[in-house]
Amino acid sequence: MDAARLRIKPIIRSLRKHYPQVRTALEFGNPLEILVATILAAQSTDKLVNTVTPALFRKYPTAEAFARADRAELEREIHSTGFFRNKAKHIIGAAQRIQEAYGGVVPDSMEELLILPGVARKTANIVLSAGYGKAEGIAVDTHAGRLSRRLGLSREEDPVKVERDLMALVPEADWLDFNFLLVEHGRAICQARRPNCPECFLRKLCPSAVKFFPELRTR
Repeated sequence: MDAARLRIKPIIRSLRKHYPQVRTALEFGNPLEILVATILAAQSTDKLVNTVTPALFRKYPTAEAFARADRAELEREIHSTGFFRNKAKHIIGAAQRIQEAYGGVVPDSMEELLILPGVARKTANIVLSAGYGKAEGIAVDTHAGRLSRRLGLSREEDPVKVERDLMALVPEADWLDFNFLLVEHGRAICQARRPNCPECFLRKLCPSAVKFFPELRTR
């Protein structure tokens, strides 16, 4: 990982230069909404979730409202996001815990968030960073995991292990935005099926570029 340590700061500088307005693509107005939106986004897309949440947040504006929701009705309302039964169960369970233990206020610590049903480290990190401007780790979704491996920042497949590797490399001041930067780059250039290495501003910092495009060795 010594080579990665030399590359991480130039990588972050380049990502920030190209994605200066980085933020989550999920639309939300408060920590409860980003929590619910992030749960819905699992195995779905931010764009699709954003079509569902406006009406959902109007109907359920508080943790108490979600805690009292009829599960079958909520399942119908979020059906299009996929895995709707588990998502409805987790949203209602998390809301009940938030209402009972925290007076309806979404907790702002990793330890407390991880107790909520349906909340693992990725979701907790997004809630903390987007909802509270706090960084206790680095969220690792499919984009962040893929780019971390391609950039040689981690060899791991397990998101928790990828996060561990990133936290050892990325300066803590950059934890807050690092996931969002990788997500933006993953959507724009370093896509899952076929990355656009010839047009990538990180290609000289990326050990995978010549694997996908051997001709880049001569550039």
